[in-house]
Amino acid sequence: MKTIWAPWRIEYILSEKPDYCIFCNALEQKNDAKTFTLYHGKHSFVIMNTFPYNNGHLMIAPYQHQSCPTKLDQEIALEIHRMTQESIRILRSVLNAEGFNIGMNLGKVAGAGVEDHVHTHIVPRWNGDTNFMPVIGDTKVFPEYLKATYDKLLPEFEAITD
Repeated sequence: MKTIWAPWRIEYILSEKPDYCIFCNALEQKNDAKTFTLYHGKHSFVIMNTFPYNNGHLMIAPYQHQSCPTKLDQEIALEIHRMTQESIRILRSVLNAEGFNIGMNLGKVAGAGVEDHVHTHIVPRWNGDTNFMPVIGDTKVFPEYLKATYDKLLPEFEAITD
């Protein structure tokens, strides 16, 4: 079995968490470029993770502040699934992603950094995207700034028709 280390995430894990919901706060700011929000649907939105595992790490969250997907109406859940499909398509097209890790962390014991607002993670992957730097150098190498990735992805998300 191979072990994949992500020591750059410890900064986020050990950091003091805000006393507000990062998803609700991003919506309240009404500044998509500042919050790296790529898309607003009827029930949900797509936002970039600012503590990403890889370039293009996206999160899809409902507007409704809920802790579990079982508390979401079917229409909201379907839109989140549809936006997951769209996000995969866009990440393949724009970033040439070769694979994906997709999932939800529900509850603190499951690794949820934000426990009270359910969200789906989409992490694009490429062959060879892990290397010695995180393990030996305690450093994660990102080939591109968040803003540059945002600027690449935004036109594709803006082109989505409901």
